[in-house]
Amino acid sequence: MHCASCSAIIEKTLKKTEGVQSVEANYGTETAKVSFDQSKTNPHELSKKIEPLGYSLVIPTHSNHSSQTAEEMGMSAEEHAAHTGLGQSKQEKLAEVADMRTKVMAAIPLAVFSIILMGWDILAQFGIVSEMSTVVYEFAHHLLPIFATYVLFVVGKPYLLGFYRFLRYGKANMDTLIGIGTSAAFLYSFIITAFEESLRPFLNVEHTYYDVTIVVIAFITLGKYLEAKAKIKTGDAIEKLLNLQAKTAIVVRDGKEREISINQVVHGDHIVVKPGARIPVDGVVTDGSSFVDESMVTGESMPIEKNVGETVIAGTINTTGSFTFKATKVGSETLLAHIIKMVEEAQGSRAPIQKLADKISAVFVPIVIVLAFLALGVWLLLGTSAFGFSQALSYGLVSFVGILVIACPCALGLATPTAIIVGVGKGAREGILIKDAATLEKLHKVNMVVVDKTGTITKGKPELVHVQNVSKLSDEKIISILASLESKSEHPIAHAVSQYAKAQKIALVPVSHFEIIQGKGLKGMVENVEYFAGNTKLISDLKLSFDLKKIETETLQGKTPAILATKEDVLGVVMVADAIKPEAIEAVKNLHKLGIKVIMLTGDHKNTALAIAKEVGIDDVIAEVLPADKLNKIKELQNQGHIVAMAGDGINDAPALAQADVGIAMGTGTDVAIETAGITLLHGDISKLVKAIRLSKLTMRGIKQNLFWAFIYNIIGIPLAGGLFFPIFGWLLNPIFAGLAMAFSSVSVVGNSLRLKAKKI
Repeated sequence: MHCASCSAIIEKTLKKTEGVQSVEANYGTETAKVSFDQSKTNPHELSKKIEPLGYSLVIPTHSNHSSQTAEEMGMSAEEHAAHTGLGQSKQEKLAEVADMRTKVMAAIPLAVFSIILMGWDILAQFGIVSEMSTVVYEFAHHLLPIFATYVLFVVGKPYLLGFYRFLRYGKANMDTLIGIGTSAAFLYSFIITAFEESLRPFLNVEHTYYDVTIVVIAFITLGKYLEAKAKIKTGDAIEKLLNLQAKTAIVVRDGKEREISINQVVHGDHIVVKPGARIPVDGVVTDGSSFVDESMVTGESMPIEKNVGETVIAGTINTTGSFTFKATKVGSETLLAHIIKMVEEAQGSRAPIQKLADKISAVFVPIVIVLAFLALGVWLLLGTSAFGFSQALSYGLVSFVGILVIACPCALGLATPTAIIVGVGKGAREGILIKDAATLEKLHKVNMVVVDKTGTITKGKPELVHVQNVSKLSDEKIISILASLESKSEHPIAHAVSQYAKAQKIALVPVSHFEIIQGKGLKGMVENVEYFAGNTKLISDLKLSFDLKKIETETLQGKTPAILATKEDVLGVVMVADAIKPEAIEAVKNLHKLGIKVIMLTGDHKNTALAIAKEVGIDDVIAEVLPADKLNKIKELQNQGHIVAMAGDGINDAPALAQADVGIAMGTGTDVAIETAGITLLHGDISKLVKAIRLSKLTMRGIKQNLFWAFIYNIIGIPLAGGLFFPIFGWLLNPIFAGLAMAFSSVSVVGNSLRLKAKKI
């Protein structure tokens, strides 16, 4: 695809095919999404429809049976790797760029030669240099046609084909404009050269436009080469994600370790991961422990500890320890494959802001052709009486070629998709998965964020948050005894205390005569002393005096006490609660800085919700609501004129997430979260929500800048080339400068989009 008009041509042609329901072609990613009735047509037939117009469909070999090996699916290893994400072959793109480079290297020296001759001629007219000698002039006079013939028919072949397809099929794109313009300049010059003496009485035979043909094609080919190189860079996010995939896995089969291709890993395989190795597929740790660097997939900078029963993600890197895990998801089922697929689809989608550019691009080329012929006609009609036919024809031809050359549908076509490609890729590297371009566009307008409590603001699991020691024992001793007792229990509070002791590296002590006291707690012997651990009812039963007011206050805030006592005294109290995520307070502050109001919407008790909201700095709380009520609350806020983003766990909050202008799932690697939400924040990090909004604002700013310059460029360039300013200022744009400007307009748009990569969010 050579320009934005290409996508319009492909869409119009395929839509006319029987059985095709919808087509969406994207110039930025050079992909097409086609919905069709398989009983009426197929991809190969669709490809044949557009082949005469110079396009073809590269049909990916997909398989949903990802547990099969590549051989079983009838695919090569490269195809199997490609089917998890990348729709285009980078090798083909690199080969295309290499071919362009060869053409540029051949054309540029000829263009430089032409510019020197042209410059010499202009400088000689002003007396700055001496006039060209007859020998040099004659030599150049005969050499330029040879150079122009080579450049037009070899380097400019794509543009001639664009002209030919326009004549045969009536379909025009940017190549057509360049083809008509340079062919007209060449043909006029050739006729002058061939019939010089016969035409001398009627035309200025001293002036030809071979240099225009050479320089315009050279500059535009250079521009397209630089554009193609830059476009490869915009899509490197997917390539980096693909490079995260391990090539092999060490599996345990028949009691022996065997290294096999990743394509041969099946569900249930036990895989050994050694220090420094990349995890090949998703799974659950069955033996050993280690710290895993998940930064390339989730954006988390610190390695995360993985113990038995915890999940590991394909593409992440094991650091120091060794462990074995059971494969639960392989091939295209893995989180990494989901991410790649999601990034690719988002990069290929269209933002609503692109619609105007698409509409203009669809009619752009035919209008430009009409304007070019109109300019030629006006010059001949009005200019002949003022300047004579010869000069009017010369001006008219300059305007005709200039309009065709300077008109640039490419800048318009690239303005949105290149920024989207870079923005979505940058988000993926930060652990922010964006489902489509429309979501990215909507996000920058959000003025209210509604958050669920559990799993969004809080961690979603009980943790020991406070220790109150009322004995002569040390805090460490209190925790050691309590954790030793609780280690015998399966209660969530017991688990929280045990995890705290483990994190603080507090040693446990042996417990004997352990007994559960139903509904109240437990007891056991530690170092020949009987200890009790439980709730306030247990302390009341033991008839121990203890001020329970402070405990009651904290209980109203959603905290649960675990009291340690002997028969004689209360020794200490620990409070267990669903702890606030460390990043939540800072995230809410940053949302406020962006002018966004934050509301908590939760099914929890009002007192608990208010206490957490106060600590985090949330503006308002709507508590004790059912999932169905959450949906109505979102509607209420929208009816009040707010643009609402809803952040939740992606499962319980599904109706509310769907209703919100932007649904944000606090993804913990669940497929449901990734598939249902507009945006997924990997690892459930609420601070990434702030980054996502900043990214949206930066991307939209880049798109608006691109569109502004693309429109301004064409609005000023076309009238300038047509000679509109000639009667007032005497300005008439040389087609050579038009070609130079056109060549670098697309490059500037892509370059502006690439600036987003360096921006800090």
